[in-house]
Amino acid sequence: MSTHAGKILIVDDEPPIRKLLRVGLATQNYVIAEAMNGHVATEMLKSEQPDLVILDLGLPDISGYDLLARWRSEKLDLPIVVLSSRTDEGGIVRALELGADDYVTKPFGMNELTARIRVALRHRLQSQGERPIFKTGNLSVDLVKRIVRIEDKEVKLSPKEYDILRILVQHAGKVLTHRFLLEHVWDALTDVQYLRVYVRQLRQKIEKSPDQPEYILTETGVGYRLREADDISTI
Repeated sequence: MSTHAGKILIVDDEPPIRKLLRVGLATQNYVIAEAMNGHVATEMLKSEQPDLVILDLGLPDISGYDLLARWRSEKLDLPIVVLSSRTDEGGIVRALELGADDYVTKPFGMNELTARIRVALRHRLQSQGERPIFKTGNLSVDLVKRIVRIEDKEVKLSPKEYDILRILVQHAGKVLTHRFLLEHVWDALTDVQYLRVYVRQLRQKIEKSPDQPEYILTETGVGYRLREADDISTI
């Protein structure tokens, strides 16, 4: 007998979108709960106890941004994937900085959305019980010994380069904003150009083709995303 992949709470006021998500995610073995506005969603968080929330920003009763801020201030630690028609970089950055784990724009592909959901759920498992070895492709990072390898060759990184890579590894698959990386590596708001310089240097050391990176991916105008681990057992 198969078990479900997790329970997802869909928060969207458009019935066609909820139906599309319900049908598409059910084929991936997810259990679905639905809320048409923010107040209902807040109540269903308690009654349904979902594993992940898909949140539309344009709700009729309360802004999705306000919901994000409220839920995170109340220490809600569930993964939240924003699904919105807003495509402006400022709106995406704002949602991520308020606590969204990822952001998918409408219209969307179901394959892309389910991939983002898997990453968000995987990252939650990682944060609950992080293991020291991270592997994706030919890249491996030993977070205990601070050793970085491409294939079997050790790569020497500067302290700042390693700090950036370590933060990316700890949030592998998740987009991290420029502000988030700057605050966690420099402990203060620094010119984003510093970050770009170090990321460029880091790519030159770990990427086969730095101009076409396969590991550290750019989210234009937003930040960076490290390719997720090949196997959750290696996290």
